[in-house]
Amino acid sequence: MGWLVNLVYLLVGAAIGGFCGFYFTRKEFEKQIKENPPISEKMIRAMFLQMGRKPSEAQIKQVMKSMENAK
Repeated sequence: MGWLVNLVYLLVGAAIGGFCGFYFTRKEFEKQIKENPPISEKMIRAMFLQMGRKPSEAQIKQVMKSMENAK
């Protein structure tokens, strides 16, 4: 009978640990996305303008496509 109680404790502990791990990992992920947002077309335009170039729409699409292919 003692091993059955231990098994129940193990399963309950694993369930609680899994839930806590999921919750805190999701919170950390959301925090990281908020602090470091993924690059957008607006950011690419700003980068080109800082380099002294006026980007065309084709250049912006090309950079976005290369960023997605790099993932």
